[in-house]
Amino acid sequence: MALPLLNADTRVRAGVLDVACHMAGPADGPPVLLMHGFPYDIHAYVDMAPMLAQGGCRVVVPYLRGYGGTRFLDAATPRSGEQAVLGADLLALLDALSIERAVLAGYDWGGRAACVVAALWPQRCAGLVTVNSYNLQNIARAMVPDTPENEQRLWYQYLFHSERGRAALTQDRRALCRRLWELWSPTWAFDDATFERSAAAFDNPDFVDVVIHSYRHRFGLVPGDPAVADVERRIAAQPPITVPTISLDGTADGVRPWEPAEANAHRFSGPRQHRLLPGIGHNLPQEAPRAFADAVLELVRR
Repeated sequence: MALPLLNADTRVRAGVLDVACHMAGPADGPPVLLMHGFPYDIHAYVDMAPMLAQGGCRVVVPYLRGYGGTRFLDAATPRSGEQAVLGADLLALLDALSIERAVLAGYDWGGRAACVVAALWPQRCAGLVTVNSYNLQNIARAMVPDTPENEQRLWYQYLFHSERGRAALTQDRRALCRRLWELWSPTWAFDDATFERSAAAFDNPDFVDVVIHSYRHRFGLVPGDPAVADVERRIAAQPPITVPTISLDGTADGVRPWEPAEANAHRFSGPRQHRLLPGIGHNLPQEAPRAFADAVLELVRR
């Protein structure tokens, strides 16, 4: 039996990108943008997007830069993967779609993009669903070591700091990314077809460059894109998130260990609920679509 697919057959020129998007639901419904992470794709929302569309939402699921059918408009644009460009890309997409305010939801890179917009342009964010709570990097503290257990989880990031890591990702991105899926979601019994459905997105010609830049920039090892230097400067101040927020943690997340609500409470000055999902790993919307969808719909109805 063939797996369901999200057709990304809508193309939107937004900022420096030609963005491939999946669209669902009524055009006049409350807008919701669902943002995927690394190394995943829009199919993280394959079960969830129909739930939101049936709930009356205008659902937009874009491929991030470097994934799927999304392409850069200019060959000269830096293939940056830093947090500032992810936020700028999301803001540009809202502008291109003439969406004044939307519920923004995501995890990993996509959650970071949503957090950037929620923190810096709160007037554009009607509500935020974020995995791993306050998902903005504090690059000034990037060289402060974590616990040995948490450092071990970041082996792939340290690999990408070297040209050996670039070669590994170039040589066999599927095998490397599949290993990350297995480590990050140890309780999720995905099959070959499920992985391959998403892995096709990694064939984007800019995937390796964007990924390598992302994991080097967050440690201050490479410069960022000058076009978003001001955005990165504003993020460096670690601004609070003021919009209504539901933060989610899976207790089996193999990248970021779950934290109690109070660990990040000072980062949220607006109304916030924090929810733990027992036995769920890093790819939370695909592993627990109903719980993720319920959080989004709660903010939509609010």
